[in-house]
Amino acid sequence: MRSEIPLRNSLLSRLLVTSVLISLVSIGATAWLTVRGTTVAIEQERGQALADDATVQDTLEGFAATHRNWNGVERTVLDLSRSTGRTIILTTRARQVITTSHRSAAERLPLNESAVIDPLHVAPSTDQDVGQAERTSHIDPRAVGPYRLPAEERAKLRRIARDEVSCLYGRVGVRAHIVEEASGRPALRTLRASQDFIPACATKLMLQPTPTEAAALAELTGLVRGCAGRNHVRLPEPLIITVDFRVEGDDSARGSAAVDDCVEEGRREQLAAHVAPAALLFVTSPPRTATAVFDLSPAGTLRVLATTGLVLAATIAVTAVIAIRLVRPLRALTHAARAPTGRHLRIPVTTKDETGYLAAALNDLSERRERTDEQRRVMVSDIAHELRTPLTNIRGWLDAAQDGLAEPDSALLTSLQEEAGLLQHIVDDLQVLAAADAGTLRLRPQKLDLRELIEQTMGAHRARADAGGVETVVHAPDGLSVHADPVRLRQVLGNLLSNAIRHTPPDGRVTLSARRVAGAVAIEVKDTGSGIRQEDLPRVFDRFWRAEQSRDRRTGGSGLGLSIVRQLVQAHGGDVSVASRPHVETVFLVRLPG
Repeated sequence: MRSEIPLRNSLLSRLLVTSVLISLVSIGATAWLTVRGTTVAIEQERGQALADDATVQDTLEGFAATHRNWNGVERTVLDLSRSTGRTIILTTRARQVITTSHRSAAERLPLNESAVIDPLHVAPSTDQDVGQAERTSHIDPRAVGPYRLPAEERAKLRRIARDEVSCLYGRVGVRAHIVEEASGRPALRTLRASQDFIPACATKLMLQPTPTEAAALAELTGLVRGCAGRNHVRLPEPLIITVDFRVEGDDSARGSAAVDDCVEEGRREQLAAHVAPAALLFVTSPPRTATAVFDLSPAGTLRVLATTGLVLAATIAVTAVIAIRLVRPLRALTHAARAPTGRHLRIPVTTKDETGYLAAALNDLSERRERTDEQRRVMVSDIAHELRTPLTNIRGWLDAAQDGLAEPDSALLTSLQEEAGLLQHIVDDLQVLAAADAGTLRLRPQKLDLRELIEQTMGAHRARADAGGVETVVHAPDGLSVHADPVRLRQVLGNLLSNAIRHTPPDGRVTLSARRVAGAVAIEVKDTGSGIRQEDLPRVFDRFWRAEQSRDRRTGGSGLGLSIVRQLVQAHGGDVSVASRPHVETVFLVRLPG
């Protein structure tokens, strides 16, 4: 059979187009990622080379700042060479080799040095954790010389620093930690960007120089005065240099560039004997040779195109196989659905995938449709039967009265009124069910005292129960309330009580009770009547269903009461169930939201 679906709308065509697009996008993304990865790898290699050079220079500057000469630097150079893979040569200003990581490399030095290692002339630091003086100074902060504190002075300053940390947390609510500078002097650091609040707890003891620092600062003061005299620089009086190498004095000279230059020159002169002499650094041989990650030569391009073609071909082949397997059962479903197979359509389930589930769902839908059609036919027949009986009675009595066979007395009118009332009752019940089915059933819920409502409902049926010799009992606690429509809830309980009294023999009992359960309110209607057989329980709430198939009105009503009960309870957001032991007891349980 030729397919009626256009090629552009075919599932097979759409799957093929989708797979091709996915393949092209994936291939393009892979190529882009490869090129991008190559570029990033090259940039990372360059960045790593610069980082390695900076590490070598910084490590050797730190060694020079903390040693009086270059003795013992050989081990440091070898460690740096192993960690970076570079060849490192260290020479004097006159290019005499101090040490080298590879002896053969020292035979022929490069024309230009990589850097000059001089702790007294370094690039200014941009570290945010150091002070302002250290950020503008060209002296390595690790070069401390005579400012290195002995253990006793370090311990004393650390105790003072701990007191300031406690003060900051207690008064300002700021957590600070102590860091130790190269000289051994402790300093406070916080996690906040600004440290303007630190002076709130600063003490003079922390800011005062120790005896070691005082001696070194006195020496530095003399060197600064000598520099000022040589360069005709006016110094503030009195000249006071703090432990962070700031100058204090009168405002006219304090903070000038010339004064700062003299302080810098004095520090260099003071530290010259405590640091290693300047040296030349040569770093050669890059750590690795960059290799081509992505080959864009003609041969490489041809290989890329061939690989792309193979990927596309494999994708199309696999997609075609999968699509055919998917389309075949769908076409079978279409043919089976169109075939005139009678009232009940049965589609064979040949797979266990989504298509098989679809076939099973269609079979289930067909069965439910058949049941619905059967129920509709039965309901129409039942409605016709229920309406025919009172109409036949009314017409018969009217014809008899018209022919003079019956007197239109009060008894006849009462009988006609009863038949008309029965018709009205059936029509009202059908209207309630129709509104519930259409979702237009309106409720007017309000807070109800359940005990009061139960007693009122039972009171309305007590006369009928007494006439039949049936005992009625009510059990409901005080204060039990429910949010429901009072008219509809009385209708529910009234239908259940009517059925219970009708099917309970003399000396029997009908009990109406209510109680609170987890998250709900339960209402029970229990009787000791004839009961319902187990095989009939699933059909109790069906429309026009009666346990007595004879449709005798002396033992059964219209067959709509329990259907209305279920619809009204569900409209309140609850549920209703039934349990029965024939000739022992029958219990209808209504659960409403608490």
